[in-house]
Amino acid sequence: MAVARVACRAQVGLHAPLVHVEVSLASGLPVFCIVGLPAMVVKESKERVRAALLNSHFEFPAGRITVSLAPADLPKEGGRFDLPIALGILLASGQIRAPADTCGTRVAREFYGELGLTGELKPVRGLLLAAAHAARHGHELVVPRANAAEACVVAPAQVRAAGHLLEVCAHRTGAAPLSPCPPPQRGVGRADAGPGRGVALDLADVRGQLQAKRALIIAAAGGHSLLMIGPPGSGKSMLAQRLPGLLPPLTQAEALEVAAVAAVSAAGFTPQCLGQRPFRAPHHTASVAALVGGGARARPGEISLAHHGVLFLDELPEFDRGVLEALREP
Repeated sequence: MAVARVACRAQVGLHAPLVHVEVSLASGLPVFCIVGLPAMVVKESKERVRAALLNSHFEFPAGRITVSLAPADLPKEGGRFDLPIALGILLASGQIRAPADTCGTRVAREFYGELGLTGELKPVRGLLLAAAHAARHGHELVVPRANAAEACVVAPAQVRAAGHLLEVCAHRTGAAPLSPCPPPQRGVGRADAGPGRGVALDLADVRGQLQAKRALIIAAAGGHSLLMIGPPGSGKSMLAQRLPGLLPPLTQAEALEVAAVAAVSAAGFTPQCLGQRPFRAPHHTASVAALVGGGARARPGEISLAHHGVLFLDELPEFDRGVLEALREP
């Protein structure tokens, strides 16, 4: 019986607990089972891994293959476990071997990536959190090339990007080590015009409105809430969209907090928005869950997505009473 272990991380809220992908090969009837609370997409990885190994000119072991995702009581979701499972099978079957660590300098590595049927590495969600947790422990990350910009936000020197399973195998054996990723270009700390947009808005674009401008400056300087009252078309929304531009640039720690919250949202994290103050403007028909967060698969709400930024509630009286009452809770 041969056993191999490959490190990875799951995603639970804003945490990324370490997961050990253990692969055991034993003689017997051909069976491929995955245990450790895998979601359906993780169970489906059996067929992706099988096809990727065969199409990458490796042999798929005949016999009983048991994959354990430890700790067993932690739910596992997403296709990020495809690459660790494939590497575990190759290591356990002896088709690839790690280089001997004669000097005691081997670096702990974590592997992430969804496998295509040809062995191509496809991007996965939420790698920013995994990179942040791995950086605290000094671990090296091997990620799909499409995720390199996101993972490099935290520790570019520890990130290696690959486009195919064969590249990862060559790096794992030391035959062709992958180069560290270059550091990303950090944002300028200006506000974006809205969710998913990167157009900075400047208060200097507004003509007149001297009293309203002064109110915005005072609110930005003191971190105060601001209530704007006026007829339609008087410029309330235009002024509110320029409020984040008055706030000071995000520190590195604040930028990472904003990015971490965005990474677990439905829209995901965009590396080009790193360092920008978020501006969120939910519709007045938004529910309590949309504003506060939650749901069957808990997601951050608009309040959390506006962290270190601006939450703009246009047409405030039109919001449901329950939604406004939810704002009173810390």
